[in-house]
Amino acid sequence: MRIRTGDTVLVIAGKEKGKTGRVERHVTGQDRLVIEGVNLVTKHMKGRPGVQQSGRIQKEASIHSSNVVLICNKCNEPTKPKTKFLDTGARVRSCVKCQEVIDDAR
Repeated sequence: MRIRTGDTVLVIAGKEKGKTGRVERHVTGQDRLVIEGVNLVTKHMKGRPGVQQSGRIQKEASIHSSNVVLICNKCNEPTKPKTKFLDTGARVRSCVKCQEVIDDAR
């Protein structure tokens, strides 16, 4: 998957089309992402004494990774990142439009 935790993405399909947000986590094995502030669902929770209060809670549901596209940090445009090899032999993601390296020094 070309999208990582912490990336800013744009939703390109579904009822949340056009919204942007930061990737909070991956749902392992299903190619799904949880994005901050996108695809909110209301969940009715049963109260548990001493742990949580009962009521309706809004939380983010997952979105399939094919419905989002990465936003470049430099040009601020949606892009499909390409793999690029640096002189040091490191493999990084780069923007197709501005040729800038997207990955920070991790």
